[in-house]
Amino acid sequence: MTQNWGMTIPFYDRSLANSKDLIAELPGLGYTDAWSAEVNGADGFTPLALAAQWAPGLRLGSAIVPVSTRGPGLLAMSAATLADLAPERFVLGIGASSPAIVEGWNAGTFGKPYARTRDTLRFLKKALAGEKVSEAYETFEVKGFRLERAPKVPPKIVLAALRPRMLRLAAAEADGAITNWLSPQDVRKVRAEIGPGTELIARLFVCVDEDTDRVRQIARRMLAGYLTVPVYAAFHDWLGRGEVLRPMHEAWAAGDRQGAVKAIPDEVVDALIVHGDAATCRARIREYVAAGLDTPVLAPIPSGDVPIDQAVRELAPEG
Repeated sequence: MTQNWGMTIPFYDRSLANSKDLIAELPGLGYTDAWSAEVNGADGFTPLALAAQWAPGLRLGSAIVPVSTRGPGLLAMSAATLADLAPERFVLGIGASSPAIVEGWNAGTFGKPYARTRDTLRFLKKALAGEKVSEAYETFEVKGFRLERAPKVPPKIVLAALRPRMLRLAAAEADGAITNWLSPQDVRKVRAEIGPGTELIARLFVCVDEDTDRVRQIARRMLAGYLTVPVYAAFHDWLGRGEVLRPMHEAWAAGDRQGAVKAIPDEVVDALIVHGDAATCRARIREYVAAGLDTPVLAPIPSGDVPIDQAVRELAPEG
């Protein structure tokens, strides 16, 4: 598989409206991909729609759009729109997300996340191929949906997958798997579940900063917020970090947020966050690739004296 080198858009330090110039630079810097996210900032589709015009050479992907915050038909319509704007360059990344996002923020139901993801994948494959879909799935029923204008070439669909069951679903029925918050060594374990022929995509959080103490302070806060989410806690249990992260989980469960942050060991921070000068960071990213990662999607974190636009340029594969 041709080596990809992706960037997360929009950037942490600026709005989407102020991202045009830097996004337009990405192809010339050697980036092949731009991937959005959808948590509580920009939605997962609008940045890609704009990037399709601002940087027409990039492959565009969502990493990820939750399957339970939109209806199946709306997901299909949004994906078809992007596939029309970026023919054969759009990749739809979907996933279960988390109870906080689905239920707490979007008044949805986070029930049977594996089944809902599987059912949505199966529906989307039919709908994006232009079929009329009338089917009762395990987690929802669709009656007579057909896209008004199906894409000439259906987009690839990749799944957010953190543990064996979802990883195997991604390998068996989707076009790839997306993961994050893992080390190069963890990539090998994930790759073993999906085999050699399935694209593996991962968002890598990168801090171009040589002040290790400062990076660890910033990174611990990020890690505490993520690794206490049940799906990520289970992921790191599977990866073998259950015991080393136990003090963090105990402090968090007791309501001691500061204690939870402090309880994350340095070695966990250094395993999961790429940091150092730009050359060190690029070398670390290549360790992920050597371990079996097809598409690193960089997410530069603001820190120290290196602004995001400089980090984006220095982290380019040709840098």
